[in-house]
Amino acid sequence: MMEELKAKIKELGKRAAELSRQSIEVSKVNRKQGLDLMRQARDASKQCQALIQELKKQQAA
Repeated sequence: MMEELKAKIKELGKRAAELSRQSIEVSKVNRKQGLDLMRQARDASKQCQALIQELKKQQAA
């Protein structure tokens, strides 16, 4: 289970970073779409943080 969590954390972290990069580029042309991508990046980051907390709980147990 911990390895699964670690893989999901890594995947979400990469997704958040990629969405953030995309939002910067897109916002130069389309501000609304850029803001939407940044929101998606923030959501992915929040999910990633929640999984990190879960992993810490499991490691402490």
